[in-house]
Amino acid sequence: MDVHRDFCEIAISQDGQVRSAGRIVTGVPELQLFAQSLVSTDVVVLEATSGADRIVDELRRGPARVVVANTRRLPAVGRAKTDKLDALMLARLAAAGMLETVWTPDAQTRALRRVCARRDSLVKARTRAKNETQAVLGRNLCGRPPVTDLFGKGGRLWLAEQTLPIDEQMTVDGCLRQIDFLDCEVAAMDRALAAQALSSEQMRRLLTVPGVALNTAACFMAAVGDIRRFDSARKLVGYLGLDPRVRQSGSSDARHGRISKEGSALARAMLGEAAWSVAKTPGPLKAFFERVRARKGAQVAATATARKLACLFWCMLTREEDYAYARPSMTRHKIRQLELACGAPSQKGRKGVAGNRSVALREQERQLARQAETAYRRTVADWQATRPAEVGAGATPGRASSEPSKGKAARQTTAPTVCASPRRSPAPSHSLSPAPPKVETT
Repeated sequence: MDVHRDFCEIAISQDGQVRSAGRIVTGVPELQLFAQSLVSTDVVVLEATSGADRIVDELRRGPARVVVANTRRLPAVGRAKTDKLDALMLARLAAAGMLETVWTPDAQTRALRRVCARRDSLVKARTRAKNETQAVLGRNLCGRPPVTDLFGKGGRLWLAEQTLPIDEQMTVDGCLRQIDFLDCEVAAMDRALAAQALSSEQMRRLLTVPGVALNTAACFMAAVGDIRRFDSARKLVGYLGLDPRVRQSGSSDARHGRISKEGSALARAMLGEAAWSVAKTPGPLKAFFERVRARKGAQVAATATARKLACLFWCMLTREEDYAYARPSMTRHKIRQLELACGAPSQKGRKGVAGNRSVALREQERQLARQAETAYRRTVADWQATRPAEVGAGATPGRASSEPSKGKAARQTTAPTVCASPRRSPAPSHSLSPAPPKVETT
């Protein structure tokens, strides 16, 4: 099926023959009638496009199997681009078993994705309005405001005292009205996310990591859905686009570039923001960030920490365990904020409700986090002191590095056998096995 807003082009592959079967209207009654006309041995293939989720839901009411093709892995049709040719190509690829499919999220995951995407668009619109207000102040040489939050109570009093031309004043007033409206819309989205987080055990488990807020947990679960789809943390990292690109051909050195940026850009951005937050919180993640920053810089360290968070989330969700170095009072405070956002009654004055008000308790948990950070630093120092010298693409087999590998193919646990060359001295051996005999060359 080649899906469009008004119609769907149909092509059928049967007994080695591919033929066109006309069109059906893209409507719920027509799709239901089409689904009932199929049998259990039929396979319906369509591209991942707008409206494909609802079409899949309607077609799966019938006996046939429905799969969604990955549009990024489809070959080009040719010079002629028509709906009939697209449908015929999908039918041929599906019959030949050369079609790469994608996972179709369930209704709850799709709803969470829409809420996260809506909130992201609202935040971007609010940022544009704030930047426009700052641009007006810069054009009129108003100077730096004396408050931290220009759009808070004190900042708005300062804005009201500024003398601006009529057109510029209209711009500022309009931007402030937009900001007020967008604040209410963002708060509504936050309430919806808070309600889903309170009913989701997985999202509440992710909140046990210090520095991870509601938006990060929600965007991660919206992008991933069922964590059991991923056999390893490395596959999850590749799904989120946090794995480095590798270029290698023949016996040349493997070169590792920037991250692939596949998958959800919103989830990747939220993990990046969480990486900067956990880098300021005492714990092993902060020590990991500082260790990478000392070698590669802050930006690379933030990306590496985002990847580490993705691996950590996979371990927590698959093992159904909370974060080992969680701070209980901070976690209770996060949960209490979610309850208040959903309309829970305030209980001021009652001890133990917020969980983060005791200064002594917070200091004790912070001290335990510092001890965990110190233990991580000592573990890394001991490992670096006892490990062999680096040879190849990285410190451990299979790890990507920004430096080219010396005679190793990318992501291999063992190096391929390369003939000795008289122009290049062999790398020093770090194994205990005897060295191979020398070969005379002329």
